[in-house]
Amino acid sequence: MKMPGHPQKRTYVGIDKDDFGGMTPTGAIVKDAWIFGLLPETETCAGWDAGRMQMLYDKTSELWAQHHYRVEALPEDIRARHERIHREAMERARALGWEPDSMIEEES
Repeated sequence: MKMPGHPQKRTYVGIDKDDFGGMTPTGAIVKDAWIFGLLPETETCAGWDAGRMQMLYDKTSELWAQHHYRVEALPEDIRARHERIHREAMERARALGWEPDSMIEEES
């Protein structure tokens, strides 16, 4: 119930309901958390507020930093999970009409 004078807290819709199945910056945080095993792949983060998402981002960023932000530097098991999660995400997104080139604005 919304109380007068108190703004409602914005929360994440969940990666499964996000644009094109999570092809957004917030969706990337969730996928990174799955990749590093911080969250089970069944966790969509639906209902999470910005503070909770920021904490997750901080944790995933710390782990990426340990590997110099390079997929090639990930241990084999994590690299394989990264490849699978991103391959499946792109397949899902394309099935929902995602066109990666349409997200890049033409420079004049």
